[in-house]
Amino acid sequence: MSNFDISIQFFKEGKFEEALVQINSCIDEDVSNPELYFFRARVQSRLGNLESALEDFDYLVNREPYNPNYISDRAVVLHLLKRNEEALDEFDRALNLEPFNAYRYSSRAYFKDRIGDLKGAIEDYEKAIELDPEDAVSYNNKGLVEEKLGYKEKSQRSFKKADDLIGYKSVPTNKVPEEITEKGEFPRIGNSSQNSEKSISGFEKLTFSKYLQTLKNVFTDKSTRHEFLNFIKAGFKKRAD
Repeated sequence: MSNFDISIQFFKEGKFEEALVQINSCIDEDVSNPELYFFRARVQSRLGNLESALEDFDYLVNREPYNPNYISDRAVVLHLLKRNEEALDEFDRALNLEPFNAYRYSSRAYFKDRIGDLKGAIEDYEKAIELDPEDAVSYNNKGLVEEKLGYKEKSQRSFKKADDLIGYKSVPTNKVPEEITEKGEFPRIGNSSQNSEKSISGFEKLTFSKYLQTLKNVFTDKSTRHEFLNFIKAGFKKRAD
């Protein structure tokens, strides 16, 4: 097994310090491979080493200034560093490079929701839905934002559309399926306060970076789309009745 494979295995097991040691070894042996820096940036993020992660993304963006994936992921780190104006510029730049990619609008929408630009988030979710009418995640998240704004009827329509797209049937409020009560968390980024964000699921916390990576895979990988839709069938983010 190569050092890179070992690093990935450690990452999957949540052993990020060990993963970092292995990926650093890989970079020492192959200093020109951008994918190694990209993976190390992810490892550094999970460790909360956001400045180090940003250094790797700076290197990648300087090397490939028109790579929207590097730009978008750099925006995530900037946001976690509370450099939101710069983060927005990067989300805009990634979107301008791929104006017909629904994921780019969903990413920026989720970011706008987090910084309090709720109407801007709705506009971006609506554009994502226009580009991909089967995007159940954007319908669900748009409903959450509409709910925050007090648009109850609109939010219920958005939730219903999301449910219809994944074949989800509402659960009576007095009965919660066993699987929804199960606890579990995705890999974390930074400190606990950065990871207290609500998720699109009723039973798992989802960090912003993990959300974006998962959503990216939903749009680009059929097997991931199937797996993710099965996951969210267990219960979208809890909604007000």
